[in-house]
Amino acid sequence: MNKKWALITGASAGIGAEFATQLAAKGWSLVLVARRAEKLTELKETITNQHQVHCHDLVMDLSDVEANRNIFDYCQNNDIQVSMLINNAGYGVPGDFDAVEWKTHQDMLQVMLNSLVELCHLFFPSMKQAQQGYIINVASLAGLTPPTAAHTLYGALKSFVIKFSHSLHLEAKDFSVHVTALCPGFTYTEFHDVNGTRSMVNQMSKKLWMSASDVVSQGLLAVEKNQGVYINGWRNRMIAGMCKYLPEGMVRYLMKGSVAKFRKR
Repeated sequence: MNKKWALITGASAGIGAEFATQLAAKGWSLVLVARRAEKLTELKETITNQHQVHCHDLVMDLSDVEANRNIFDYCQNNDIQVSMLINNAGYGVPGDFDAVEWKTHQDMLQVMLNSLVELCHLFFPSMKQAQQGYIINVASLAGLTPPTAAHTLYGALKSFVIKFSHSLHLEAKDFSVHVTALCPGFTYTEFHDVNGTRSMVNQMSKKLWMSASDVVSQGLLAVEKNQGVYINGWRNRMIAGMCKYLPEGMVRYLMKGSVAKFRKR
């Protein structure tokens, strides 16, 4: 069987697991990367039972500076030609900047910035040489809105991901490699359970939330169309447009009350 390989980080739950499920249904073979072995094994078993695709599970902590090279070497050693890279791994760290120990910030920078860029650097050249490939870097609406107090690094990192992905998109398009920064807003996953803000974000209007299934299906369509930046949902696009075209002071004033409700300090 001619296998198309997709590598997904942060694959054990939420948006990452949904990417795995939808791609398997389309016939893609998978390399699933995450820290949580039990959840990763469960997902692999579900996918292989439901779809006739190959599936490798790699338990890796991307805060380890050697993890990216180990992932790349694993693919090389197993003759896996990655045609789609989905950098999805990420999380939020609540609290003010100086209230969080440096090691926590350092790990977050490694996972959500250094690892994402290095994996692109490792896998993009073979896509370029093959004149085909797809890269989805999962960013966030937070990267397009004004900065906030608390959760200090999250918006800044997502803003970087958007700019970096757009630049790589412009470089890659001449070689038939598609690169998209995917920018979801509030999505029904365990993201807010993990960082302890579930009770806070539950105060948000349900109209602002999207399912992981919709986020992923839209993301796959966007990268197929080679859209450099894709914002999920018309409400999120409206918010991003407001932040782009209105004076920042006005946007801060309009968002001040709602932001305070879901930023844990």
